[in-house]
Amino acid sequence: MKASISIILPARNEASALRVLLPELRRRFADAQILVVDDGSTDDTGEICRQHAVTRLVHPYTLGNGAAVKTGARAAVGDVLVCMDADGQHDPADIPRLLTGLEQGLDMVVGARASDSHAGSHRALGNKLFNRLASWMVGHRVADLTSGFRAVRADRFRRFLHLLPNGFSYPTTITMSFFRAGYAVGYVPIRAKRRDGRSHLHPLRDGMRFLIIILRIGTLYSPFRLFLPVSLTFFGLGALYYAYTLSTQGRFTNMSALMFTTSILTFLIGIVSEQITALHYRDTER
Repeated sequence: MKASISIILPARNEASALRVLLPELRRRFADAQILVVDDGSTDDTGEICRQHAVTRLVHPYTLGNGAAVKTGARAAVGDVLVCMDADGQHDPADIPRLLTGLEQGLDMVVGARASDSHAGSHRALGNKLFNRLASWMVGHRVADLTSGFRAVRADRFRRFLHLLPNGFSYPTTITMSFFRAGYAVGYVPIRAKRRDGRSHLHPLRDGMRFLIIILRIGTLYSPFRLFLPVSLTFFGLGALYYAYTLSTQGRFTNMSALMFTTSILTFLIGIVSEQITALHYRDTER
């Protein structure tokens, strides 16, 4: 039996792009549920949705990209959720390639942008650094941490709704959550178009948020990957300082004792955090 599809489009003042995108989606996916989540738009987004007979879910004021995706996921009736930007960057022709990955057994398939598809070299570099950090935290290759173009099994996705932030870092959270929960994630290379209008993403502010999200989710699902290196660092510094003071002063100093103690406490906190993680994973499965 073929899975039903719900396409979620978080939109904030993206009327110009929706004029082109909605008829293309309707032409290619006539049986799909198309949900435009109007995140406090002040343009004619509502009128465009009526013209193309798509479902429009309205936020009374701007809640954020992640909040719009969560609203769409709660209202979706499809077995598969396809999340894509409403600004014209993502090509509907790539959706079948994402769905093919799900048919092959993956739980989520992400459209990984080429390096020259990012809006500026600074974003491409930042995304590359985030990808490497996230790959280390979850123990798997993360090809594009911040891509908002993905197809995912609806039941799996909804298990993590309570973790998703309301801002632009929802792709970061859901990607790392899937990896750490043991769900299969795949990537399909795509080429994103230049968006219509001005981006709502602020590189510095949202970049710091992405970093915090990576660390938060990493410690939530794999705390020992963070605590163990910190513990070993303090232990190594303590050993080096002890060797130095022993050779120069012939004694064991308070600083060395402090570093060794900090190392042991960090290690123990990591163990406790790992046990809490196991309890959290059990609740997520429920």
